[in-house]
Amino acid sequence: MFYVYAISSLKHNYIYVGMTENIDNRIKRHNDGRERTTKFYSPFELIFSEVCETRPEARIREKYWKSGIGKEKLRAIRKKL
Repeated sequence: MFYVYAISSLKHNYIYVGMTENIDNRIKRHNDGRERTTKFYSPFELIFSEVCETRPEARIREKYWKSGIGKEKLRAIRKKL
């Protein structure tokens, strides 16, 4: 089982989308500054996640959420929080 997730920086206007098999561990790594891509934007809050059965399915969903329309939807979700 794979998770596609989006996290939002609490200090910057930055949303990161990724996929993982262990969502709790992955978000902890982001918040601890152990991921090169997001290290300068921490701390984060989880704003969205979805479960996918296979890695290829998760990759397709991840690409969607990283696209222009996907990012717009994530900004709308973040605004409601």
